[in-house]
Amino acid sequence: MEQAEPWFVTGFRAGYLELYPHRDLAGAREEVAQLLSLGVRGRVLDLCCGFGRHTLALWERGLEVVGMDLSEDLLHHALAEPVLQPIRARLVRGDARALPFAPAAFDSVLNLFSSFGYFGAGGDRAVLLEAARVLRPQGLLVLDLMNPPRIRAGLVPRSESRRGGGLLIETRSLSPDGRSVFKEVEHQLAEGTRRWREAVRMYEPEELDALLAEAGFEAERRLGDFSGQPFGPEAPRQLVLARRGSQHA
Repeated sequence: MEQAEPWFVTGFRAGYLELYPHRDLAGAREEVAQLLSLGVRGRVLDLCCGFGRHTLALWERGLEVVGMDLSEDLLHHALAEPVLQPIRARLVRGDARALPFAPAAFDSVLNLFSSFGYFGAGGDRAVLLEAARVLRPQGLLVLDLMNPPRIRAGLVPRSESRRGGGLLIETRSLSPDGRSVFKEVEHQLAEGTRRWREAVRMYEPEELDALLAEAGFEAERRLGDFSGQPFGPEAPRQLVLARRGSQHA
């Protein structure tokens, strides 16, 4: 399936929220409560914030937070949604590979809901280098990623559902080396069909820790989900807490 623009631009247009309504504010509030217990504090960057649900939940808990995303459509939704009014001035459009912030501007950087692994090896490394640059020494990075063994074991090749006023067809596959997961998405609507292809690189714990070390981080803790369950092959998520060193890579 050919795309004139990167999938992470095509996939996060206005219809995204209609297709995935379960990614809601109530869930974000529960996850933020756990993140605070894990040490998230101070001035926080919600990196790849989408329409700002975690940004709002962080603001509600009294943190000085900035949300950034590449999607104009998702940010526009935040500007139009009354419940998100308190954070409108805290949302910024930008690319995670070149953050529009000064060095050492944040105490914590969050990258939630599988928003890492989009840009290839060089681009993913650039995201971590930029996170290190904008974090203060000993600042905390939180990465919420897919758990590769669980994804490989439980991959559903095809699914169909009625969503967003039409038929949503999702076809999933793995790369030959099992390191990337692909999803072909087709949303059939009365006015036409929208198609795109997602491609996310999954990271095993050892290679992610090495990539973090190259960027100046030390992985401190790895959990299986936001409830704090232990990480293992069957864990729902790979929630990684990493600390920026005193020297930037």
